[in-house]
Amino acid sequence: MQYRRDDTKGGTWFFTVNLAERHKNTLVDEIDILRKVMNKVKQQYPFKVDAMVVLPDHIHAIWTLPVNDNDYPTRWGLIKSGFSRKIPKLERINKSPVDTISLYQTQVTK
Repeated sequence: MQYRRDDTKGGTWFFTVNLAERHKNTLVDEIDILRKVMNKVKQQYPFKVDAMVVLPDHIHAIWTLPVNDNDYPTRWGLIKSGFSRKIPKLERINKSPVDTISLYQTQVTK
């Protein structure tokens, strides 16, 4: 199956990102780390967080990217890797705690 990613620049997107181990509470237990990592990424690659819900094992977020930008994969990659590196190593050793497969995205139309 070939996945097609919408490449609309300046779009508003809805995302769901899951932990690899869905029974863990890592996202809420380490919310301060998540905030710091997201703020650092936002400084390098600006985006607007229109709405965001952080649950124990997954995140729902709505972002709007700058007018000439559609590179949300880089932003999520930096957030997931930065978060995974900074949390206590209680999760799987061979895989990032934030699941690299379960990034669901849908463009929001205005």
